[in-house]
Amino acid sequence: MTNDKIAYATAFLAGTILWSLATAIAGGREVWDVRLYWTAAYPAALLISGGLAALFPYRPWRWPLVMMFAQVPVMIAFGSNFSLLPLGLVLLAILSLPGMAIAAAIGTWRRA
Repeated sequence: MTNDKIAYATAFLAGTILWSLATAIAGGREVWDVRLYWTAAYPAALLISGGLAALFPYRPWRWPLVMMFAQVPVMIAFGSNFSLLPLGLVLLAILSLPGMAIAAAIGTWRRA
């Protein structure tokens, strides 16, 4: 397995596990409607993004994107309302931006 495949799999699994736990604790509600998301799950995702960037520093902006969009299968599994899916995808893209900035900075530092 190549390093990229390992990083993609790690980012996807970390995102899926993180969002599944947060959703389960939130009682199946949309996770970003719950305080736990903003105080624990989202900051954890940012930390994991930085960790992945340190381990896999080439084009590290990919890892936060994978982690954020790993929420989509979790939302589907928990029976999310698909009428808001387009808006949710836009929100996930926006929420990826801080992680992408963190990962890019750490990746640049690791490659130096």
